[in-house]
Parts: sequence; structure tokens; C-alpha cells
Amino acid sequence: MPDLSFKVEEAVAVPFAAAPTLAFKLRIANAIPGESIHTVALRCQIQIETTRRRYSAEEQMGMLDLFGEPERWSHTLRRLLWTHVSVVVPAFEDNTLAEIPVPCTFDFNVAATKYFAGLTNGDIPLRLMFSGTVFYAGDEGALQVFPISWEQEAIFKLQQSVWREMMDCYYPNSAWINMRRDVFERLFQFKTQNGIPTWEQALNKMLDKMLPVAETVGS
Repeated sequence: MPDLSFKVEEAVAVPFAAAPTLAFKLRIANAIPGESIHTVALRCQIQIETTRRRYSAEEQMGMLDLFGEPERWSHTLRRLLWTHVSVVVPAFEDNTLAEIPVPCTFDFNVAATKYFAGLTNGDIPLRLMFSGTVFYAGDEGALQVFPISWEQEAIFKLQQSVWREMMDCYYPNSAWINMRRDVFERLFQFKTQNGIPTWEQALNKMLDKMLPVAETVGS
């Protein structure tokens, strides 16, 4: 009966994918020597361990939308669910290095994106929780099936710079904002009525009109 363990060795950006993607290099080892693993249907839940790192003053400002004022973080700073992924691991004996592709969105309505973008440097503490099914050869060579318990985990520190460089590669000097259709239609109307050629110029024009009001209120 297989006795598998899991360890993430590194994470790298995948170039030229259909969407921004990180590849987690996962070492899977079987404590039963010589046992033939036919395949592993692996499921992985990735969580962000937000309480396992320190935050600079700039990063605390970047987290306001997620966790509120730092004075409240003892109540609001909680683990975040990042994503679920599945992968099929081919046959191996003893150990193998599998690759887990993790698509990454740049949608700022997603909590994980807000968190990653709010960090300026350092690492992102992750917890990977595994489940799934192992297909292996029994004592007489017959195919056997064994479930993987959710108790199987791996801890990994993802460098924030890896995520940032990946996003800069796919969306250089850009960010994505999802908005309701009625808000978009109002913005589109403002843009066309004022003969503004780009969305950036339209938003800048609106912000320029608001700035004197903000300065008056703050004075």
C-alpha cells in the first residue's frame, strides 16, 4: 500500500501560456521501496497563510481592501483560499517530480490577486493540501486503488517577485478591473461624448476633475 509524501521544490512562471500560469514543481515520494505506481489522480487546494509573514507600512496600506485597518487585523487577518487544481501524475517508482500548473488571474475582484499585488517584496506563505486517488500494483501485480487523505500537506514560500515578474510578462504596465455593465456604459458615454480616445485618458480626466474636491475636503 503506497505511503506518499509531497514537497514543493520550486515555482516558476510558465512563458507563452494562454493565461498567466505558475508551475509548482512537486516532489512525490513513496516510502514503500520498489512499489510500482501506475498513476496518481491528484487534487490540490492551495491556501495563502496570511498570518505567517510580516507586513511593511506600505503593504498594510495595500491590504486595506482585504483586511481593513491594521488595528483590526487580529480579527480580520485570516487564511485565504487561492485555488483548486487537478493533475494526473504518470507512472513512477520511489519518487517523481510532477508539475502542477496554476493559472493566475489579474482580476482585482479576486482576493488572491489583491493580496499578491498588495505585497512589495518577500515571500508568500502557502499551504498545499492534497487528495485524490493512487493506482498501483498490488502484491500479485493486480491493479489496486488507494485514496489520498486531505491530511497530506506541503508548505511552500512563493517569492512575490516570481508572481510580479509573471504578471509583468503577460500584462506589462497594466491592470484589470471588472465592473458592472451599467457603470461601464456610463464610462463609455463619458468617453465618447468628450471625444476621448483611450480608457486611461477618460479615467484620468475624471480623476483630474475630482482632485480639487478631494484637496478641499482634506484642507
